[in-house]
Amino acid sequence: MADSVPISPVASRTHGPRNQAASDSAVDNDLEQIQSTNSSLKLDDNPPNGGFGWVCVACSAFINAHTWGINSSYGVFLQYYLSYNTFPNTSPLVYAFIGGLSISQAMFLAPLATHVIHLYGTKVCLHIGIFLQTLSLIGASFATQQYQLILSQGICFGWGMGFLFVGSVGITAQWFTTKRSLANSISAAGSGAGGLIYSLVTQAAINNLGLAWAFRILGICSFAVNITASNLIRDRNAQTGARHKAFDWKLLRRPEFLLVQGWSWFSMLGYCILLFSLPSYGRAIGLSANQGSVLGAVLNAGQMLGRPFIGLMSDRWGRINLATFLSIICGIFCFAFWIPAELLPSPMGLLCFFSIFGGAVAGTFWATIAPVGAEVVGLRDLPSALSWTWLLMVPPTTTAEAIALEMRRTDATSWIYLPPQLFTSFMYLAGGLCLWVVRGWKIGEKEMTERKLRERNARHEGMMPATDAEKSRVGHESGNDELTPDSVLRREIWAPRNILRNMVKMQVV
Repeated sequence: MADSVPISPVASRTHGPRNQAASDSAVDNDLEQIQSTNSSLKLDDNPPNGGFGWVCVACSAFINAHTWGINSSYGVFLQYYLSYNTFPNTSPLVYAFIGGLSISQAMFLAPLATHVIHLYGTKVCLHIGIFLQTLSLIGASFATQQYQLILSQGICFGWGMGFLFVGSVGITAQWFTTKRSLANSISAAGSGAGGLIYSLVTQAAINNLGLAWAFRILGICSFAVNITASNLIRDRNAQTGARHKAFDWKLLRRPEFLLVQGWSWFSMLGYCILLFSLPSYGRAIGLSANQGSVLGAVLNAGQMLGRPFIGLMSDRWGRINLATFLSIICGIFCFAFWIPAELLPSPMGLLCFFSIFGGAVAGTFWATIAPVGAEVVGLRDLPSALSWTWLLMVPPTTTAEAIALEMRRTDATSWIYLPPQLFTSFMYLAGGLCLWVVRGWKIGEKEMTERKLRERNARHEGMMPATDAEKSRVGHESGNDELTPDSVLRREIWAPRNILRNMVKMQVV
């Protein structure tokens, strides 16, 4: 890290052995806090790293398939709503908000779901979610007015999905150490598999049985699978010492955590637009309804195939590294493949290519948020960090698709979706930039921790600093009455030149 500011000789001479001993004690306490933070991933009582953990991974994947996967099929519903006057006097903006509500309400309920887990356990949280989600889908099948659709497919479905998601999302990480990212990504891939299946099933059900029975089929299938998976899955909250505190306000004072929230905001704005707009975009450039649903299905297939790969590679190359890289890559893919597709006389081929490869990286946030969060705040504070993340994601997930529909060039005959496409691209790039800064912080934190450990070992062994510069730095830290070593540590980590230098270092984090 950067050299500390030299101190005057007078200041150096005014601190005798007693102050030096006090400083040593302060540094030791500081080191214990740093080691506790950095080793929090290891406080899970030696998880089996397999065994029954793989059963929990499968259960979590099935739950994701029948929550987020079903929600991913909303693009098919949106295409149908925009093509037919199903609910009289309902504007496209209202339909867009319904899709956003299903995600934002899931995020909004996350702190409550976390509190339910704290009071009553994981099973109760999951069963509440199953009841609400089933009620919403069956209720939507009887909706005839727009407010009924908002309450059922929008709000109630989001509540059910929120309880199911929060109840299951943290369990996979509790069963693994070295394979944590891979296991989490396999679990997250369930949403892609569900989106692939239910995008096609929903379109087929609407074509052959009508809208009402499409909702009922989704409700029956999701109930059967979710009730089975929720009864098989098992958490390790007692072993990990997980603190299911819905809101830990201290996290909001940590810049690295706020940057993770920036990543989540920008990623969700891009993700929701891409997920919900692709089928209706297909219709806007002359594709059929079936082709539009195929694009949505292929996008979800990309998520299904890409997320395990993301997990495997992030365990090898670093969780923050890969999440940063793939967020930026997704923005580049939107520029390189999605926007130029309209120039082709037959765009279906390029759009399928974009859907499979863009889909593989579009959901990077969902595949990596838990491992990245654990790297940033530690495993013990991960439930609280995720609660904040879900709550702060309510505005972008509510408004993303509405923003996209309002940005369309509805008075044009071509390039109708160009503004939403550009917006999506820049959102992914901005999210990647936020996480790139977090990467710089993480590398700096690791370096500063190693430096403190070396200093403590040298002092305990009676060794003197090797160089004049180190003598000056150690004397400065031991003689500073205003700044604790932890304050010095964080100031040096966040110094702009140190952050920029660490951002470009080749290191696994």
